[in-house]
Amino acid sequence: MFKFLTILKVGMKAIARNKMRSVLTALGIIIGVACVIAMIGVGQGSQAAIQAQISALGTNFLMIFPGTATQSGARIFTGNSTLTEDDVAAVKAESPSVAYVSPSSRSSAQVVAGNLNWGTQIQGVGVEWPFVRSWNVEKGAFFDESEVRAAAKVCVLGSTVAQALFEGQDPVGQSVRIKNFPFRVIGVLESKGGSTMGQDQDDIVIVPYTTVMRLLKHNAKIDMFMASAVSRGAVDEAQREIEALLRQRHRLQPGQDSDFMIRSQQEIAATADETSRTLSLLLASAASISLLVGGIGIMNIMLVSVTERTREIGIRMAIGAKGRDILTQFLIEALALSIGGGAIGVALGIGASRLLAWKAHWPIMLSPAAVALAFGFSAAIGVFFGFYPARKASQLDPIEALRYE
Repeated sequence: MFKFLTILKVGMKAIARNKMRSVLTALGIIIGVACVIAMIGVGQGSQAAIQAQISALGTNFLMIFPGTATQSGARIFTGNSTLTEDDVAAVKAESPSVAYVSPSSRSSAQVVAGNLNWGTQIQGVGVEWPFVRSWNVEKGAFFDESEVRAAAKVCVLGSTVAQALFEGQDPVGQSVRIKNFPFRVIGVLESKGGSTMGQDQDDIVIVPYTTVMRLLKHNAKIDMFMASAVSRGAVDEAQREIEALLRQRHRLQPGQDSDFMIRSQQEIAATADETSRTLSLLLASAASISLLVGGIGIMNIMLVSVTERTREIGIRMAIGAKGRDILTQFLIEALALSIGGGAIGVALGIGASRLLAWKAHWPIMLSPAAVALAFGFSAAIGVFFGFYPARKASQLDPIEALRYE
């Protein structure tokens, strides 16, 4: 133990003798570790933000769209919906894995309130839509089943539309016009923010789907419908039940293409997660290159140090130092440079991540495991690139080393 402490002391003195060179050598590791930590923070933060936005779609969410049709051997989308209100009712009644279901019929229009107007999306839905989408009403109330059956002219505004048309006033109880039809505002939805595609989810007006079909579109078919499974683990079973039921109702033969499509939240989440993971890997890989450059810098300086200190190494060997002692000393020097640089790099990386979150408003998330991995990698770089110069120093011939000028 005493011998190791003596070797450590000698190594630290050697580093301290060339302060500027030691700092410049460690700079590559400092920059590398800081870049790795900052890039991992950006990657993990974006991944978490995307997953949060997908979760905001709703719990155990399924979307059922009209699909393609085969005509003369060619698969085409006819533009006509194959889904009906009876399909939705059948799924609700006969699919035990489905908790909530809501038809959907979409349109777009200018919504007018007083002397203000706003172009937005009009989405017709059923009474279970807030449960499917996990989207609460912040003010007022949602429409009920009687209003859906009567195709009532009532609406619930997204927060963006409410702010645009009423500028801070309470919209509940006010009247708006949609395609020249008067609608009574009965509620305002809580704010959801942007979607994974960058669209403003709050730029929307929700009305009964029957109102959209009969009054705004004059179409007896729904555009799509949404469903929510009873639990996260039941999503796949719910998807199978809906598919089997709709194929039966649409009289599709075995082997015949379905005339509808089912997309689950899990599929969307898996795709987004894979994309985000690839992005994180690319960012971390690019940042890791600077760590390798830093390691090469350590090897270069250590080789120069071995050459400069050849006589010193010869003297130490002549008075009893063994090859492993010289190896240990130079490894300690390389490790001290890489670990010291790694520690400073960790502090700079965390600081840079927080600066990005503050200035650029990027979602940043740093896990202790990522920080530990970057720091551990910097130490491994020191050992890997410091070993060859250390081994070269330990294998010097003492007599030749003493003769070296």
